[in-house]
Amino acid sequence: MTTHRVQAPVIGEGEKVTGPASYFPAIERTYDRPVQDWLDMAADALETRTHMEVVGMLKQEHGLGHGHANAVVAYVRAAQDG
Repeated sequence: MTTHRVQAPVIGEGEKVTGPASYFPAIERTYDRPVQDWLDMAADALETRTHMEVVGMLKQEHGLGHGHANAVVAYVRAAQDG
């Protein structure tokens, strides 16, 4: 676990979520992997890369769509910026 870990939100069934986290249920369904995994990858990559470089990495190396990758990175950056 990294020291810069961003915790995935707990989204209750039927709960209306806005912003980047609104993509998380679809990300988990589409890529069959917990969103926490993607958040951890993005947080690690953001140590040495820009926002768009991390989006590109998630797209090219892991097959995420642009919107999903951008939502993950935006969520991590917002959480880290406080």
